[in-house]
Amino acid sequence: MAKGITRREFVKKGSVGLAAGTVLMSTSAKSYAKILGANDRINMATIGIRGRGGSHIRSFAEMKDVHLKYIVDVDENQFARRLKEVEEIAGYKPKTEWDMRKVFDDKEIDAVSVATPNHWHALATVWAAQAGKNVYVEKPSAHNVWEGRKMIEASKKYNVLIQVGFQTRAKEAALRAWKFIQDGKLGDVYMTRGLCFKPRADIGIYPDGP
Repeated sequence: MAKGITRREFVKKGSVGLAAGTVLMSTSAKSYAKILGANDRINMATIGIRGRGGSHIRSFAEMKDVHLKYIVDVDENQFARRLKEVEEIAGYKPKTEWDMRKVFDDKEIDAVSVATPNHWHALATVWAAQAGKNVYVEKPSAHNVWEGRKMIEASKKYNVLIQVGFQTRAKEAALRAWKFIQDGKLGDVYMTRGLCFKPRADIGIYPDGP
């Protein structure tokens, strides 16, 4: 950060560059003020703590002006290793919670990141917005267009920032492909379909309890 520039000014000015790699559904100054809070420390919660959630946790733990107050997951067996990671990086342990709704009820939480299984992305985002929380949500943002529109409506209605992890849209290959389509070299595109299959290890059956 440049000397003499406050964090609030940096976030506002940085929104232009940030938009190149992500989708910003709301960018009002009031939204940024909500994120920063009175003491310029952001209280965060990460919801979903396995693969991508682990990346979120490590990134937020390394940020000096971010306090990771909660890690949230329905699988309580995941808590121990993530708590250890945060303590090793940041020197403290977050609280743990399996019900995201209880985190949304916490008035101290400024923002949440959502890295749950895909089918929870839209609803978790809308619930968080209704509670006045700013949201970073992993892709895919929604199961269908209707869910995506409800996320945008929630962002506007509750005046919060919702950001979707579409960073790959800013990669050179993606930009060149987009220009190729825009130049009409594929002809009239009437439908697209994308599929992604990845091997997954069996998670097994866990007994009730931690």
